[in-house]
Amino acid sequence: MREVIEVKTTSTAPVTPNDGWHEIDWKVAEQKVRRLQARIVKATQENDHRKLRKLQWILTHSFYAKAISVKRVTENKGARTSGVDGATWNTPTQKYRAISSLKRHGYKPKPLRRVYIPKANGKQRPLGIPTMKDRAMQALYLLALEPIAETKADPNSYGFRKGWSTADAAAQLFTCQASKDRAQWVLEADITGCFDNISHEWLINNIPMDRVVLGKWLKAGYMEKLSLFPTEAGTPQGGIISPTLVNMALDGLEAAVLKDRTKVSKKGKNVNKINCVRYADDFVITAADEATALKVKETARVFLEERGLTLSEEKTKVVHIEEGFDFLGWNFRKYSGKYLTKPAKKNVAAHLKKIRETIKNLNGQSQEVVIATLNPIIRGWANYHAGMVSKETFGKVDKEIWTALWKWARRIHPKKGRKWVKDRYWHTKGARNWVFGYYKKVKGEKQLVELIKHAATPIVRHVKVKSEANPFDPQWEQYWEQRAIRAVKDSDQHLYGQAKSLWLQQKGICPVCMQMIQPESDEFNIHHVIPKTLGGNNTLKNTRLLHGNCHRQLHSKNKIGALPAL
Repeated sequence: MREVIEVKTTSTAPVTPNDGWHEIDWKVAEQKVRRLQARIVKATQENDHRKLRKLQWILTHSFYAKAISVKRVTENKGARTSGVDGATWNTPTQKYRAISSLKRHGYKPKPLRRVYIPKANGKQRPLGIPTMKDRAMQALYLLALEPIAETKADPNSYGFRKGWSTADAAAQLFTCQASKDRAQWVLEADITGCFDNISHEWLINNIPMDRVVLGKWLKAGYMEKLSLFPTEAGTPQGGIISPTLVNMALDGLEAAVLKDRTKVSKKGKNVNKINCVRYADDFVITAADEATALKVKETARVFLEERGLTLSEEKTKVVHIEEGFDFLGWNFRKYSGKYLTKPAKKNVAAHLKKIRETIKNLNGQSQEVVIATLNPIIRGWANYHAGMVSKETFGKVDKEIWTALWKWARRIHPKKGRKWVKDRYWHTKGARNWVFGYYKKVKGEKQLVELIKHAATPIVRHVKVKSEANPFDPQWEQYWEQRAIRAVKDSDQHLYGQAKSLWLQQKGICPVCMQMIQPESDEFNIHHVIPKTLGGNNTLKNTRLLHGNCHRQLHSKNKIGALPAL
């Protein structure tokens, strides 16, 4: 007997028109949306398409889902970037009114605003910027689509998925290639303009969501230099839902190439050693020999052709593991039989170029500004490579940065001697000489603020995510919480200092909405329980880490000391 589903529309909104954005109970909102997403996962697992469609309809017509969608697009990094209409939602009133505007009936998306960003090879990558309303509508339908995408995803697809990362892809490649008896050949594949060329017809016929709404997004076109251009293929880079659409289009590639396992031993082992590791539209396929690698290349080509995509003949190649290959900013190679993953030379060169250009642009600025600007760049890059064989590379990069800083200092003080410049900008700290930094007074004591060194970043082995883990399935909730805590402990990439200490103390939970603070994507603020103006201090006991919106909501209600004790 099929389950009877009660349908509730936005006509019974949980708040009255007189209430506002800061009156929304975000704890309840998150709970209700998460509960619906969990039911979508279950319906997907049971292949109950009728129930699945009903649950998606309920979610996309839910007041709370609409509120969360508006919250998402007004708190991310692109919140201040407008579409072709020039509109942004900055005030609580604008955000609250936006909730009621998210309706399917009569919805007509506006064209995308075309912008270009530079690529590493010197070319430009086109981005399509939707309007705020179109972004919110995409975020709303993504809430109903993402649980399906996660449930049906390829086991070794690692891009644009909650909790999955490039480090997981690298760990899987290590498993597939490191031992002597593992794959020695690799198909290094590159899809020509995946986002720009993917078939609209295929997406509309195969993506499990409202086809009318999806079709409107795909055919919206884009504006460039006041001219309207149609979009006959592709999904725009810049759209919130686009990465998930591309992931779902490429899901099935792994199963397709695994069919080429023509030889299987009596023990069930994969004699052809075919394994597919994909990060968004970048993928590599391992094989036992060159002939097998070329065969799976043809299989991949046929699979992509059905979706309107092609392999780049220029960039797609078959290589032996002793020759090595670059993937996701790393070089994977065997040196005399020893498998090592190091930062790729191109990635190192791009990082040093950015550092040198930054230092050059800071000519005439104080040492304080230079350190404050460079430290986040160094910290982010070093943490990205911290799980690989990077110590030697870190040391070489630090030497190059020292040279650039020495030139910077000498350029500022051309009439000063070398010793004066050294004493002015470099200091001794313990057994370390030539520490680039400056002294400042903290509570009456002099403290050295120094430039971070890449070599000071500890090398920590990354623990690969479990392939079957689903962030929308309640049975995996504890696993994802423990994994998030470990990630914050092992890295300073997104959180450090007091914010990191507070996150760990709170186990990542925001005390207002009781939801996890995701450091890599969420806006967050440090809140003082007793404000400094009323005598409060900056200790961990008097501070909490909150979501940005939760922090504003708390201050709008003037609830001093309202947070629970930790």
